[in-house]
Amino acid sequence: MLHLQLTLLSCLLVLATCKIQKQTPTNSWRDMLFGSKWLTPAPRWRESKFLPIFALVPIGPGSCSAPSGEQGNCIPSKDCVLRNGIPAGPCGGGYGVCCIFLQTCGGVIRENSTYFVNPNHPDVYDGTGSCQVTVQKLHPDICQLRLDLDMFSIAPPEAANHLCNQDQLLISGGSPTPTICGSSTGDHMYIDAGLGQSNPIVLSVITSASFPRLWRIRVTQIHCGSISRADQGCLQYYTAISGRVRSFNYNSVGGRQLSNQDYSICIRNERNFCGIQYNACPDLENNRSRSFTLTGNSNNPVATMVGGGGGMPPNLNGCTSDWLLIGCIRSADRIPPLPGCEDRVCGGTFSAEAGMLAKTVQSSVRPFRLYFHTDGVEAPNDIDNRGFCLDYVQQPCTNGF
Repeated sequence: MLHLQLTLLSCLLVLATCKIQKQTPTNSWRDMLFGSKWLTPAPRWRESKFLPIFALVPIGPGSCSAPSGEQGNCIPSKDCVLRNGIPAGPCGGGYGVCCIFLQTCGGVIRENSTYFVNPNHPDVYDGTGSCQVTVQKLHPDICQLRLDLDMFSIAPPEAANHLCNQDQLLISGGSPTPTICGSSTGDHMYIDAGLGQSNPIVLSVITSASFPRLWRIRVTQIHCGSISRADQGCLQYYTAISGRVRSFNYNSVGGRQLSNQDYSICIRNERNFCGIQYNACPDLENNRSRSFTLTGNSNNPVATMVGGGGGMPPNLNGCTSDWLLIGCIRSADRIPPLPGCEDRVCGGTFSAEAGMLAKTVQSSVRPFRLYFHTDGVEAPNDIDNRGFCLDYVQQPCTNGF
């Protein structure tokens, strides 16, 4: 009986196996090992012999960096040569070259992100005379130029009144700009270029006497509708929640505050931020901070002075010659805040209150702007003033603003 049952079970297993094999036909040994997915057609991209290079690799103005640090345009090698550029290595996955455009004395700038460099670049220049380049708009819709002073070291102002008598950077044809000299590497300027095909803008470096000069100024043209465009009237424009602003030729050790300066520094108001705070930058070079020295003899401690002067103490000897204006500033540590506020501040200590104690100041006046003014006289009362360097932080609307 047991033998008969085993025989019947074997027959049933054989029939089941035959049925399964009939329902699941195989095409090859691969199907038996890996299943029917082996026969799934390959994706369409596998059939293409070439990848869509220009969809994957950024090619265009300002899209590459040369080994020497310049920003270039990633374009085909042939175009770089035809446009008088300098190939500075491959870019775009090898489908283009990083093309650098340089112009020096007598040149005309016709490419975006072109550098105005000193003769003998990248070595120093010790010649005298006038070196200028002309900037032509790439399109009538260009409204501004941004000048990045990647390297800028020319002769400093004279020691008595801090006038740029030996060397000067002059800009003509656009919005009014101050004359600067000395060292301002890392600073920038925005120049309003007018509407349409207006007159070209001319950049000039005037030199006299012997000095090891070096300059490399990147010229970027900005379209009227670009989000990179600075607000009207801003010589400098910052677009971060926190950062650092400083006067031209500022240096806590040997810099000299430039005379005859009149310009605005603007900070873009970020969303959900309603106020801003300022502090004098840390000065690690001197026993006593010189990061804010606008008036007085900075070789000695100088108190904060506020207001326009001519009023009641402590504003009797206020800021009438050189000053920094920030709309309605108050000391941030006053709780509750004082009922009044100040606009002008000068002296040798940064604060919103007259005295010798440096403090954090805050303002809720928007847009966030600073206006810097200096006259043409330093001696005999103002001695060795460096200018200013301030760190700023925008404040959220929930911080009592």
